Amino acid sequence: MRIHGRREEAQWQTPFVEVEREQWAELAPTTPLTLDESDVNRLRGLGDPMDVDEVRQVFVPLSRLLNIYIANARELRRSTTSFLGERATKTPFVIGVAGSVAVGKSTVARLLRELLRRWEDTPRVELITTDGFLYPNAELQRRGLMDRKGFPESYDRRALLRFVTQVKSGAPEVRAPFYSHMIYDIVPDAEIVVNAPDVLIVEGLNVLQPPGVNNALALSDMFDFSIYVDARTHDITRWYEERFLSLQEGAFANPSSYFRRYADLSHDEAVTTARGIWQSINLPNLEQNILPTRSRARLILRKASDHSVDRVLLRKV
Repeated sequence: MRIHGRREEAQWQTPFVEVEREQWAELAPTTPLTLDESDVNRLRGLGDPMDVDEVRQVFVPLSRLLNIYIANARELRRSTTSFLGERATKTPFVIGVAGSVAVGKSTVARLLRELLRRWEDTPRVELITTDGFLYPNAELQRRGLMDRKGFPESYDRRALLRFVTQVKSGAPEVRAPFYSHMIYDIVPDAEIVVNAPDVLIVEGLNVLQPPGVNNALALSDMFDFSIYVDARTHDITRWYEERFLSLQEGAFANPSSYFRRYADLSHDEAVTTARGIWQSINLPNLEQNILPTRSRARLILRKASDHSVDRVLLRKV
């Protein structure tokens, strides 16, 4: 284990402790692995080579750390309500998961949901993605934002903040819009219902954004713990192109897919199209909005070029 920073004199410049994967794997030696290979295959995303060894070495210790945070948060809440002379109420523990398109944050969020569900004191774990709070395509077109879908301004941030605030306040039932990646839009009259979970995981590109100029609260103010999934930009670029080509051979071929027009492209045309989308939309969003929020996370999972997590950075201050 070491402080992040190559030079000893620069150690004071970072609030993170950096832990290599092998050392991180040793931090929870008695915590059992509760997922098998079929579970991991079901949970991992397209192009993500996550395996059981990585789950054991990286995510089992992380689930143990989160279990410690959850227990401490509950005890602090009980002590605070006792101090105030109030009746204790159940408040969900909220975890934010951020990172670029194609970096694997959805796999991380799904894995954590399944691992935390297997802890005795957190059987009810819900996962919500911020995609459901994108403005419908018709509204994005009206605002001239279709080419900035995924940028902070393309979300109904007030609705998203209101949703998480209601869940965290202990509301017995809270509803969120449902987003379909197939049609690339909000599905009318479809909803996701969250019923008083022990843990709520909120996954999205920009969940760690600071408050706007006129906003008193940011979404991240509702988080008890936050995770940023990180990798070198050139690696994420390659993973995005590879995922696009895989989708072209699969989901894009569905007649109902919004991206059906890409299914019949030649290989070279598909590569050119993927690079154009990345350079014009996803890369600017990463550089301008997503990457600058990395240092706001409580924990950073840093990936190597093969998509595996090779180190973990945990905020120490």
